[in-house]
Amino acid sequence: MTVTSHGNRAASVTAESIEQAAERLAGVVIESPLQFNKRLSDATGAQVWLKREDLQPVRSYKLRGAYNLIAQLDAGERAAGVVCASAGNHGQGVAFACARLGIHGRIVVPSTTPRQKRQRMRQLGEGSVELIVHGDSYDEAAALAQGIVDEDGLTMVPAFDDPRTIAGQGTVVAEIVRQLGRAPERLIVPVGGGGMLAGCLTWLAERHPETKVVGAEPSGAASMAIALEAGRPRDLPRLDTFVDGAAVRRVGDLPFSIAQRLKPHMVSVPEGRICSEMLELYQTDGVIAEPAGALASAALGIYRPNAGRVVVAIISGGNNDLSRYAEITERALVYEGRKHYFLVDFPQEPGALRRFLDEVLGPDDDITLFEYVKRSNRETGPALVGIELGDPADLHGLLDRMLNSRIGVERIPPDSPFYRFAV
Repeated sequence: MTVTSHGNRAASVTAESIEQAAERLAGVVIESPLQFNKRLSDATGAQVWLKREDLQPVRSYKLRGAYNLIAQLDAGERAAGVVCASAGNHGQGVAFACARLGIHGRIVVPSTTPRQKRQRMRQLGEGSVELIVHGDSYDEAAALAQGIVDEDGLTMVPAFDDPRTIAGQGTVVAEIVRQLGRAPERLIVPVGGGGMLAGCLTWLAERHPETKVVGAEPSGAASMAIALEAGRPRDLPRLDTFVDGAAVRRVGDLPFSIAQRLKPHMVSVPEGRICSEMLELYQTDGVIAEPAGALASAALGIYRPNAGRVVVAIISGGNNDLSRYAEITERALVYEGRKHYFLVDFPQEPGALRRFLDEVLGPDDDITLFEYVKRSNRETGPALVGIELGDPADLHGLLDRMLNSRIGVERIPPDSPFYRFAV
């Protein structure tokens, strides 16, 4: 496909091209469940439904865009092979498509891609793909992938910045409307590079323009909001890669041009809020979501739809590494105001710790971290102490008890190096 401008490329993404992509994907992707969620409905007063793209064969919606693009390659392009950059989920979609269509592929991932996602790419590729680890961010991986295209003549399979990828990812909204039997009043879409957002915006603008689209971004990677504010895509000066499936320093030019024209409502979601929602999805709803997968439903804690509205949030992926749950729980507790850290200057004498426990801690509080400097000939010795509150509302009481204690205590602010070490 030869393109000359963002405008021409955007014009090639239409409701019709999305519906053609849906036909191409029949028998490849599943019609993922659309499930009413009582927890979120009760919390918001809206009628909240979850679109379970975490149940796709590659456990994310990314298969839709990757397969739609690769399936349209001509014989020469198939013979040359394909390459992509991915934070994890797109690579799995490419791997699945390569194995299914008998095409060789190379997948470049940043070092921040969880091990679980790397293993899944190899498994899904069934020997058809080569995995290359490069750089610390998606954008560094993308630069290497482009170099492979230039040097070896492979076809790039963009994760979001291509009309064929966007059309494939946009098929999710047509499926939602068919399942629901009507268009929702609000659709909440997780946003990384902006491909699914652009596809959903395009299809709804032509078929159901009354639906309002909300784009949810991690606070540490809000590249679409910054682009819309600036009037052009811009590199984020600082990127938090915790929400790895949506940690993109710069949104795609084509998704941006579509978003600029169709104007979604953008919401920035703190990473701690995402962690809290991941735990709620798992413990209450039985849904295993990765951080990017919980992004849309987590946005409901910030974006409040009017009572009675029909709202659909897309659970975009479920490729979460089990080893990350300790950090997820920690971040959630900090966000909810349950976890706090302090430097405590203990007198080096018998009974000092006991007095701290008796005089300072509440009956339902717990010490979850205690790092004590070894004894010396000094009168006091500092300790790094993590405290989990039984009730977040008791923080002021805890601070008052610390102030009145004979033991010196200093609260560690979240921007302190000690705090980053603890969390």
